[in-house]
Amino acid sequence: MNSLGWARLCCRSGRSAWSMIACAILLGGCRTTTMVDEYRVAATNIATQESIVVLGRRHDMDKDTEHDFIQCVGRSLGTSTSQLNVIPEADFVDALYPWFEVSTAPMDVANLGSLVQNPAVAAKFEELHIRYFVWIDGFTETTDSAGSVTCVVGPGGGGCLGFKTWDDEANYEASIWDLKDISVAGKINTETEGTSFVPAVIIPIPLLARVKATACNAMADQLLSFITGGS
Repeated sequence: MNSLGWARLCCRSGRSAWSMIACAILLGGCRTTTMVDEYRVAATNIATQESIVVLGRRHDMDKDTEHDFIQCVGRSLGTSTSQLNVIPEADFVDALYPWFEVSTAPMDVANLGSLVQNPAVAAKFEELHIRYFVWIDGFTETTDSAGSVTCVVGPGGGGCLGFKTWDDEANYEASIWDLKDISVAGKINTETEGTSFVPAVIIPIPLLARVKATACNAMADQLLSFITGGS
């Protein structure tokens, strides 16, 4: 039985303090699971003076890649032992205004190749020493939930009782564009799943699966290996 199945069983088993505590102990070992797939088209390497830009796709208002996820990946790459030069997304978009705004950003390598023909854009790329664009598409969403937590406050005090759980899934795809060759060097896919739950016996105790953070770390580690370890 999976984590959510156990959670539903807990929610149906009663709301005594002992049952809530037992559920918390039972599910306390829950962890996120991550799958990473890599597809390489070309060998990759990066010189000390060259830079990387990590961008999120902004073409679907309902499914935009979260800004905090893009920042997390960029920050993880920039603070890695390889000390990659990572230009923050906001700084890059401002520096290249208006060519990388939502309505004008290139959505494929062919459009990027056309954009590079613009002398102003080409000059800015050269100034920033950009070698790779990492375009990330995807999002994190809650896929299932069960249970509830009820809290009351009265003259003699208050408290909460119940048990709530939910599943989160994070699916992201990164396309690595090599600006030197104006081509796709490869793609990386990450899929992360995890279950969070909140047992409450007087005080709610959130036990959260860090699904998005785990997906960020997995993506950053694979990107680092891809860019620096290509042969």
